Amino acid sequence: MTVFADGASVDTSSFLDTVETVLKAVCILIGAGLGVWGVVNLIEGYGNDNPGANAHVR
Repeated sequence: MTVFADGASVDTSSFLDTVETVLKAVCILIGAGLGVWGVVNLIEGYGNDNPGANAHVR
């Protein structure tokens, strides 16, 4: 797609391709961060660092 400004032709497809690439990278990074956070929370849940939390088990 081209846009005409002051009689000159401006190509916007390269800009849109760059925006698409950046947005894909941001989404992948957010997803990876959430995945790592979830794994860390699962690992913390299986820890034995707080015996008081298991007081109901005798």
